[in-house]
Amino acid sequence: MRIYVAGHRGMVGSAILRRLTEQGVETITRTHAELDLADQAAVASFMQGERPDAVILAAAKVGGIHANNTYPAEFIYENLMIQTNVIHQAFRAGVERLLFLGSSCIYPREAIQPMAESELLTGLLEPTNEPYAIAKIAGIKLCESYNRQYGTDYRSIMPTNLYGPGDNFHPENSHVIPAMMRRFHEAVHDEKGEVVVWGSGKPRREFLHVDDMADASLFVMNLDRAAYTANTQPMLSHINVGSGIDVSIAELAEQMANVTGFNGRIVYDRSKPDGAPRKLMDVAQLSRLGWIANLTLPEGLKKTYRWYQTNRSTTLS
Repeated sequence: MRIYVAGHRGMVGSAILRRLTEQGVETITRTHAELDLADQAAVASFMQGERPDAVILAAAKVGGIHANNTYPAEFIYENLMIQTNVIHQAFRAGVERLLFLGSSCIYPREAIQPMAESELLTGLLEPTNEPYAIAKIAGIKLCESYNRQYGTDYRSIMPTNLYGPGDNFHPENSHVIPAMMRRFHEAVHDEKGEVVVWGSGKPRREFLHVDDMADASLFVMNLDRAAYTANTQPMLSHINVGSGIDVSIAELAEQMANVTGFNGRIVYDRSKPDGAPRKLMDVAQLSRLGWIANLTLPEGLKKTYRWYQTNRSTTLS
């Protein structure tokens, strides 16, 4: 089987590529310079030329609260274009199996916790990342629609907040764990007495190490179609992926202080947005299918911090 991994240089895509390489699977990759996934004609030519047996769509424009608030047009446009081009051109090239990676932000801001797959489209989205969420919902519905109309086997998985090697540690455009890890590390290095954390510290978030995400992705990808269909809820074409455990941002900050060796004061900047009050995934469906997360948050943070210390010179952009 030849599998095209879209977004193989990103955090999730690179983790999936590592797993596939370890398993001896033949993979197809293209850098952004070689293939702009927002270019319909280029994607069509690539798919017709390569005709992969399967596609893993891990390519996306991603970022934290600041980035989503600052660049909403780019977040909705680029993600819609990437998804539409890859999914449609995969279909035109005869690809019968595709895995689309979404995000937990597809669920309403006030979704019942933990968030089950059935919560999709039951309420208003979190305003700070609504454009990105709408794009991801469109990706789910694209896969669902091609399955219904053409009998394809396009599956969607919705991960919780991911972190790990290859993450984006930009001081403004990164997600909470890499942003916090960099801030605490620099505070220790510069011998600062305090670290400022955005928001009140009260919101609760669930986190999953990217290596676990890669394992879950291939697990769902390789499920027998009959077993997958029998164990997923009727009329739902997506599955949640997470640890099933959440922590408050304040608890995360304390764990980050322990991991980095920071002994100073943690200050919360309440002028910064909190985002949704809680985001915990209901992972019962994936557990029923036979997969559960392996790495705990403390283990994952230690593993990620070791990687960050080794690769810090390449993560400062």
